Amino acid sequence: MNILIIIPAFNEEENIRKLIQKVHEVKYKNTVDILVINDHSTDETSLICKEMGVDVVNLPCNLGIGGAVQTGYKFAALHDYDFAIQVDGDGQHNPEFIESLIEPIIQGNADIVIGSRYINQSGFQSSGMRRLGIRYLKYLINILTGLKITDPTSGYRACSKEIIKLFSINYPKDYPEPESIMYIKRKGFRVSEIPVIMNEREGGKSSINFHRSIYYMIKVSLAIVFDKIRKESF
Repeated sequence: MNILIIIPAFNEEENIRKLIQKVHEVKYKNTVDILVINDHSTDETSLICKEMGVDVVNLPCNLGIGGAVQTGYKFAALHDYDFAIQVDGDGQHNPEFIESLIEPIIQGNADIVIGSRYINQSGFQSSGMRRLGIRYLKYLINILTGLKITDPTSGYRACSKEIIKLFSINYPKDYPEPESIMYIKRKGFRVSEIPVIMNEREGGKSSINFHRSIYYMIKVSLAIVFDKIRKESF
């Protein structure tokens, strides 16, 4: 089985080298390839990846996390990968869980598997404000869909070949993680979670600040509700 690790990265020169090293250090049972989507970084992110022999797609303009990740899914669909796994370029996602993420898909129990830091509550748990927002989205998704997702904003996730094809055609753009859960559920696919341990960002700066967090919550809430309305109307 062939696995593509999709790493969206924007100005991650302080983290990307260590992340790639960690991916290479893990012993895999399957064929694992790495693809970095350089989202028009202004630092040395692309150069570092090339120096380490990693394939890079250099976007001509900044597409944001959704556009960058969808680029990875388009690549995975074009090259007929069996699985695609999103791993954030900031180093928070621990590569040792990569093959654990695909196991529920292999067993036929899921189509997409999310790595959750909140099942066992081990490792870095994010800031207090972000935990509050994640808890709110968890309950909103549960009320609207019945899904019990503990970490709806986690970008650490594995997708089957069917989901790769779906996301290569249509993928939420701005803050895609919660929206894509609703989309997958609406399309009749199965969503599952496994416990993972995440790390705190060591270098660089997160793009999410207080004001963007407020915008995020409003925008995602509306998108989730509209997705539910769309399902009930059509």
